[in-house]
Amino acid sequence: MPRPFCCRLIAGKPAASVFKPTGIPMPELELVVMSLDEFEAIRLADLGGLYQEQAAEQMGVSRPTFSRIVGSAHRKVADALVHGKALRIEGGPVQREGQRCCDLHDKKK
Repeated sequence: MPRPFCCRLIAGKPAASVFKPTGIPMPELELVVMSLDEFEAIRLADLGGLYQEQAAEQMGVSRPTFSRIVGSAHRKVADALVHGKALRIEGGPVQREGQRCCDLHDKKK
């Protein structure tokens, strides 16, 4: 049986959830979907300038897990930019800071 997925801590949602090339109607565009934890990883590492160890700690994940998350996010952003696709940010196994995640994590506190 696989290990249960742990919630990743995020500071909040993005100001806009969809980004697309101008002048092309949304129905005509391919869509790339980025999860909220991938968005948070980019925010912490690229915008915040944190090292992976620090960013992983803030998200409540291991450094190797953070590395996989941010790598996936970078590939999705590159795909959207290079190929002119729309980028939607939504979903994922996340918990906003200060909110209840699940019984498993509440017991650890």
